[in-house]
Amino acid sequence: MNTPLTLTPGTRPDGTARLTVAGEIDLSNSADFARAVEATEGRLLVDLTAVDYLDSAALAVLFTHADRLELVVRPLLMPLLTISGLTDLTTVHTTTPDSAHP
Repeated sequence: MNTPLTLTPGTRPDGTARLTVAGEIDLSNSADFARAVEATEGRLLVDLTAVDYLDSAALAVLFTHADRLELVVRPLLMPLLTISGLTDLTTVHTTTPDSAHP
Protein backbone atom coordinates (compact mmCIF):
# COMPACT_ATOMS: atom_id res chain seq x y z
CA MET A 1 0.00 0.00 0.00
CA ASN A 2 1.36 3.41 -0.97
CA THR A 3 1.74 6.14 1.59
CA PRO A 4 -0.05 9.26 0.31
CA LEU A 5 2.16 12.15 -0.74
CA THR A 6 1.99 15.31 1.35
CA LEU A 7 3.69 18.49 0.14
CA THR A 8 3.99 21.40 2.57
CA PRO A 9 5.62 24.62 1.36
CA GLY A 10 7.18 27.03 3.81
CA THR A 11 10.09 29.32 4.49
CA ARG A 12 13.21 28.83 6.59
CA PRO A 13 14.14 31.50 9.14
CA ASP A 14 16.75 32.84 6.72
CA GLY A 15 14.06 33.39 4.06
CA THR A 16 14.97 30.39 1.89
CA ALA A 17 12.00 28.49 0.51
CA ARG A 18 11.37 25.08 2.04
CA LEU A 19 9.31 22.16 0.80
CA THR A 20 8.55 19.44 3.33
CA VAL A 21 7.62 16.14 1.69
CA ALA A 22 6.06 13.10 3.36
CA GLY A 23 4.98 9.74 1.98
CA GLU A 24 6.14 8.03 -1.20
CA ILE A 25 7.15 9.75 -4.42
CA ASP A 26 6.65 7.66 -7.54
CA LEU A 27 5.32 7.88 -11.08
CA SER A 28 1.73 8.27 -9.82
CA ASN A 29 2.47 11.55 -8.03
CA SER A 30 5.79 12.83 -9.36
CA ALA A 31 4.00 15.52 -11.40
CA ASP A 32 2.57 16.93 -8.14
CA PHE A 33 6.06 16.87 -6.65
CA ALA A 34 7.49 18.61 -9.73
CA ARG A 35 4.83 21.35 -9.57
CA ALA A 36 5.62 21.97 -5.90
CA VAL A 37 9.35 22.27 -6.64
CA GLU A 38 8.69 24.52 -9.65
CA ALA A 39 6.39 26.78 -7.61
CA THR A 40 9.45 28.45 -6.08
CA GLU A 41 12.30 30.34 -7.67
CA GLY A 42 15.84 30.42 -6.36
CA ARG A 43 17.25 28.15 -3.68
CA LEU A 44 14.92 25.53 -2.25
CA LEU A 45 15.44 23.24 0.71
CA VAL A 46 13.59 19.98 0.10
CA ASP A 47 13.01 18.11 3.34
CA LEU A 48 12.63 14.42 2.47
CA THR A 49 13.04 13.08 6.02
CA ALA A 50 9.47 11.74 6.02
CA VAL A 51 9.84 10.05 2.60
CA ASP A 52 10.20 6.28 2.74
CA TYR A 53 10.38 5.61 -0.99
CA LEU A 54 11.18 7.45 -4.17
CA ASP A 55 11.57 6.05 -7.65
CA SER A 56 13.18 7.19 -10.90
CA ALA A 57 10.36 9.66 -11.59
CA ALA A 58 11.15 11.42 -8.31
CA LEU A 59 14.87 11.31 -9.08
CA ALA A 60 14.18 12.93 -12.46
CA VAL A 61 12.51 15.87 -10.70
CA LEU A 62 15.44 16.22 -8.30
CA PHE A 63 18.01 16.02 -11.13
CA THR A 64 16.13 18.62 -13.19
CA HIS A 65 16.40 21.14 -10.36
CA ALA A 66 19.61 19.95 -8.67
CA ASP A 67 21.45 23.23 -9.31
CA ARG A 68 19.13 25.09 -6.91
CA LEU A 69 18.18 22.39 -4.40
CA GLU A 70 19.47 21.49 -0.97
CA LEU A 71 18.16 18.16 0.34
CA VAL A 72 17.59 16.82 3.84
CA VAL A 73 17.12 13.05 3.93
CA ARG A 74 17.18 10.13 6.32
CA PRO A 75 20.08 7.70 5.91
CA LEU A 76 17.66 5.26 4.22
CA LEU A 77 17.72 7.33 1.00
CA MET A 78 21.46 8.09 0.88
CA PRO A 79 22.52 4.97 -1.07
CA LEU A 80 20.03 5.77 -3.83
CA LEU A 81 21.07 9.42 -4.01
CA THR A 82 24.76 8.50 -3.99
CA ILE A 83 24.54 5.74 -6.61
CA SER A 84 22.43 7.93 -8.89
CA GLY A 85 25.03 10.71 -8.68
CA LEU A 86 22.70 13.29 -7.18
CA THR A 87 25.00 13.83 -4.20
CA ASP A 88 27.64 15.08 -6.66
CA LEU A 89 25.26 17.75 -7.98
CA THR A 90 23.63 19.20 -4.88
CA THR A 91 24.07 19.47 -1.12
CA VAL A 92 22.54 16.58 0.78
CA HIS A 93 22.26 16.51 4.57
CA THR A 94 21.42 13.30 6.41
CA THR A 95 19.36 13.43 9.54
CA THR A 96 16.60 11.67 11.40
CA PRO A 97 12.99 12.90 11.46
CA ASP A 98 13.39 14.04 15.09
CA SER A 99 16.58 16.06 14.69
CA ALA A 100 16.95 19.69 13.78
CA HIS A 101 17.03 20.60 10.10
CA PRO A 102 19.61 22.90 8.54
